[in-house]
Amino acid sequence: MSQKVPDFYKDVQPIIHANCVPCHRAGEAAPFPLVSYEDVHKRTKFIKKVVSSRYMPPWKADQHYNEFANDRSLTESEIGTLMAWIDGGAPKGKVDLKAENAIRARVDAGTAYKRKPDLTLRMKDAFVVKGDGTERFVMFKIPFDIASEANVEAIEFTSNNKKLVHHANFAIHPVSDPAIDLHDTGTVVDLSGPDADRYYEWVKYKKDMTYYGGWIPGATVETYPIDMGWVMPKRGVILLTVHFGPSSLDAESLNGINVFFKDSPIKRKVKVISLGSGGIGEKDISPPLMIFANEVMSFRLRIANNQPDVSLLYAWPHMHQLGKEFKAYATTAAGDTIRLVHIPAWDFRWQEIYKYKKPLLLPKGAVVHIEASYDNTTANPMNPHSPPELVMSTGNMRSDQEMMTLMLMYVERDPDDDNLVFQWQ
Repeated sequence: MSQKVPDFYKDVQPIIHANCVPCHRAGEAAPFPLVSYEDVHKRTKFIKKVVSSRYMPPWKADQHYNEFANDRSLTESEIGTLMAWIDGGAPKGKVDLKAENAIRARVDAGTAYKRKPDLTLRMKDAFVVKGDGTERFVMFKIPFDIASEANVEAIEFTSNNKKLVHHANFAIHPVSDPAIDLHDTGTVVDLSGPDADRYYEWVKYKKDMTYYGGWIPGATVETYPIDMGWVMPKRGVILLTVHFGPSSLDAESLNGINVFFKDSPIKRKVKVISLGSGGIGEKDISPPLMIFANEVMSFRLRIANNQPDVSLLYAWPHMHQLGKEFKAYATTAAGDTIRLVHIPAWDFRWQEIYKYKKPLLLPKGAVVHIEASYDNTTANPMNPHSPPELVMSTGNMRSDQEMMTLMLMYVERDPDDDNLVFQWQ
């Protein structure tokens, strides 16, 4: 008796939508969409190859080192379903367009989240990325003055063309003083250009910071567990820094953020800290982050938690093209080791926000260890220099330079966290 071929809309499409479509859809970094039956059907040979080899969907974290709530790697059962459908002739079956219509509606709304945003804040004008093969770091000021402050459920970077963007970071600065004009300064500063000092016009907005987040290709939307989040201020500015990769053609880039509100209260406010390059402890990386040509080198950073006990929500490691391996863990005075994240085979093209299933205790006095290795030899196919050159970590840190960074999101520790399982929104 022959085995029944899986149904596309019931069995196959949910796997594709959950694990592939976050990147494979219009406006995202992947080269083609996989939203509809037609999208998937014409690429069945390719899908079979990359799925059976586990090349796709990309998931670089060591699953034996720690488990994560947003693990998008496929189970053996899911791979079996896809293979059985493809080997069975990839039939269309009874059509049900409900799921893909919902995705198209979200694509039209410019979001990768599960619903349309409550607030979208964008640059005033599109920025023209010159097709001169030059990387640029450009900061945009986006003022806002909304009806009232609001509890935030999720936030995401949005762009008309993410293929132009190497990464983006945004800082939300509240400006409650009405005497401070949000509009009497410029809206864009090319940090790579001769007018970079104009950035200092915006210092008056930076007395406080409510939230700091960002985006890199492949990363999950920034959400928070139930009862956690932060409060969007009524008035202020977003300072959005966009790292544009080298482009061969002139192109317009219009970027901003989507914010999703919720009516339920925020019982625990989330906070974010950045360690290493561009953050706390940058000058304490040992040895100094200089990667000599034709060498594989390793570096370390140790940072003590001087705050009260905290519970970690996620870890966000970051390196560039020379990255080989990234490991982060913490040690306590009692001699315990807390595993944070391990990327045994770093791939610059596939980075992620790694969300924990349960709160990870980081007690006061614990020491966070970051260990990273880099391959600056001709054996590294991602090496941006041929022949290899000395690579450092200075200034704006172009993609042909390097970084060794770990961002951690956390909340203050609660005694009940020992038994808590996160319900990620």
